Amino acid sequence: MKRRLIAYSIAALAISATAVALPTGVASAAPCSDVDVSFARGTGELPGLGITGTPFVNSVKSQLSDRSVSTYAVNYAADFTQASAGPGSRDLVAHLNSVAASCPSTKFVIGGYSQGATVVTNAVGLRTPSSFTGAVIPAAIADRIEAVVVFGNPFGLTGRRIETASSTYGSRTNSFCNFGDPVCQIGGFNTFAHLTYGTNGTTTQGASFAAAQVRS
Repeated sequence: MKRRLIAYSIAALAISATAVALPTGVASAAPCSDVDVSFARGTGELPGLGITGTPFVNSVKSQLSDRSVSTYAVNYAADFTQASAGPGSRDLVAHLNSVAASCPSTKFVIGGYSQGATVVTNAVGLRTPSSFTGAVIPAAIADRIEAVVVFGNPFGLTGRRIETASSTYGSRTNSFCNFGDPVCQIGGFNTFAHLTYGTNGTTTQGASFAAAQVRS
């Protein structure tokens, strides 16, 4: 119950943080871009890339300015029950499959914040409370996922990280959990720590990791 109340409080703060106008999150470059970046927003955020995804995607584009970069905001409810992460992963995987089929040379970066990080965790094949309603990225396109970047991932409350839990994607993943963030750190105590990924430099760090992976 305490964890659920914390999640609700954080989501309410996130809604306030996104009250300002934000990009819709879906912006296409060329029909087939060099790189496609998908991001799943956090609980309670308005549709689009969200308070963490927007600066992350902008930084990826800046650091890959010599390449065409398309973006996709995962289309899911991001509701307070957290159960929407399952359908969210289905939407993410459907998008990846569609682009992969149409654009055989496009590389992928996937990311998520808060419940959106659970969307990504489901998609890379790790078990979460919502994974039974989700979808997993097919092995046929796994090699085209260049980078996985997550912020405030609730998977951390199990004592695990994608980096060590996934033999397929671990080496291509960078997880960020602010000190004291109760959504991703066992014993976390600072609700506001969950809201600062977009402003404390971690989105730039995550984008640098993703750009380096794309170039490697």
